[in-house]
Amino acid sequence: MQNKFHLLHTHIQPPALFTYPFCYKPHALSLLAAEELQTYVAQRSSWQQELSQGKMFGVLVATNQQGQLGFLAAFSGLLCGNNNHSYFVDPIFDATPPDGYFKVNECKISALNRQIATLTHSSSYQQARQEVQQATLQAQQEEECYKQKMAQAKAERNKRRAQPEGLSAEEEQLLIRESQFMKAELHRIKQRNKQHIAALQQQVDTVSRTIQQLKAQRKRMSDQLQQWLFEQYTLLNAQGEQRSIIRIFQDLRGTLPPAGTGDCCAPKLLQYAFRQGLHPVCMAEFWWGASPKTEIRHHLHFYPACRGKCLPILTFMLQGLKVEHDPLSQCVSQPLEVIFEDDSLIVVCKPAGMLSVPGRSARESVLSLLQQRCPGMTGPVIVHRLDMATSGLIVAAKSKEVHKALQAQFKERSIKKRYIALLDGTLALPKHGTVSLPIRPDPLDRPRQVVDMKAGKTAITEYTVISTDGHTTRIALWPHTGRTHQLRVHCASPLGLNAPIQGDALYGRPAGRLFLHAESISFTHPITQQRMTFERKADF
Repeated sequence: MQNKFHLLHTHIQPPALFTYPFCYKPHALSLLAAEELQTYVAQRSSWQQELSQGKMFGVLVATNQQGQLGFLAAFSGLLCGNNNHSYFVDPIFDATPPDGYFKVNECKISALNRQIATLTHSSSYQQARQEVQQATLQAQQEEECYKQKMAQAKAERNKRRAQPEGLSAEEEQLLIRESQFMKAELHRIKQRNKQHIAALQQQVDTVSRTIQQLKAQRKRMSDQLQQWLFEQYTLLNAQGEQRSIIRIFQDLRGTLPPAGTGDCCAPKLLQYAFRQGLHPVCMAEFWWGASPKTEIRHHLHFYPACRGKCLPILTFMLQGLKVEHDPLSQCVSQPLEVIFEDDSLIVVCKPAGMLSVPGRSARESVLSLLQQRCPGMTGPVIVHRLDMATSGLIVAAKSKEVHKALQAQFKERSIKKRYIALLDGTLALPKHGTVSLPIRPDPLDRPRQVVDMKAGKTAITEYTVISTDGHTTRIALWPHTGRTHQLRVHCASPLGLNAPIQGDALYGRPAGRLFLHAESISFTHPITQQRMTFERKADF
């Protein structure tokens, strides 16, 4: 216990409420604890090769029963193939012992994998499949060749029948018998080929059935082992209640937990604190090492807990603690500047922090404010959206017809938008260029998006560097497609500009706001057919 609870000697006052783990600014105590942990990690030379690939770490500041202030440390998943390190809290459940139920059965599944791979790649199986393919091709060629022969013979018979002197009855019968014979011969060829291919295919099917049976057995064993593993994870909350991970997910979502649930930093830290009678004060999680190719993580940046795995279990575990409110759900009233308005449409400048359309909370949105301003508007109104954290120009239609016409322009990409952003860092790239990285949602951590070269949707952004002071970069961005978080991902991704937008809590460092502004929009007015351009300079 003592070597896992690391005392903090500081005059920093603790917060009144515990950290809301899904949207937070690290408290000074969390920063102090993180600095100590980072110093410790940097000194572990044997870990550095693995850590260079990236790892999430977390700290939980707490008080013990004697009133002393200290912190706990955790890492996500395994560290150097091990779950137990003296500096860090214990896992909720340790599945790594080689003679334990999990590893023993995992070895059995691995043995099935090897057996499946051996059969699949065996020379006899591959040769049998190749023989089937060759026999099928040869059969097709033989049958096609004979069909051509039949066609030539038919043409010759028709030619003979067309001669002026005609044919005798005996000659006609000979031609008919020739035709009948050739049709029968084609049937015999097909039957012979079919039987030959079937005999070869039987050899393939025998092995294929064995492979499918092994795969089915592997799936049953994997599902059973995963179910058993989740049953070992029983979580505590601040009220002293216990609940299994399976029940938590079934009660909240009606589904089984995703693989790896319970092995993230936050649940590990809280579980250990509750087991040891510690009182949680605040917490934070940071990334160490290189960013993954798909996700966007930056060295020593702080990140919220993931929603796919951690939201259900942390919702249970935090019961009994006084927790900060979700800042994104708080109702904040902000003015909405009108740039242009006529009988057909309205152009407004959305402030940072305002929703484009209503969400799950009661926060005001551009749509709700426009409905108050223009109660006579019918049908769809908002033509396009901006992220809540993004400021800038939005066009709204006052009728279904105008809405449809403007959306058609978006589909045709005739509407042009320009954004201004401040990037955290400088670019090791040309001052003007294009980023083309396909992106898709991360189903385990919405609304985060990830780069996915295979399953992602096409996303293209043109950029021009305006200025730089050696620490930050002011940049203009022209999105050629309209994917969710496109500009934020393209700026932050190591495969893109590799410089996150300042204040981007998802892909960079949180700040007072996201420094991304939709500065200009140009479109054709659906009624007057006049090309219109509106601008509103960023206030940063």
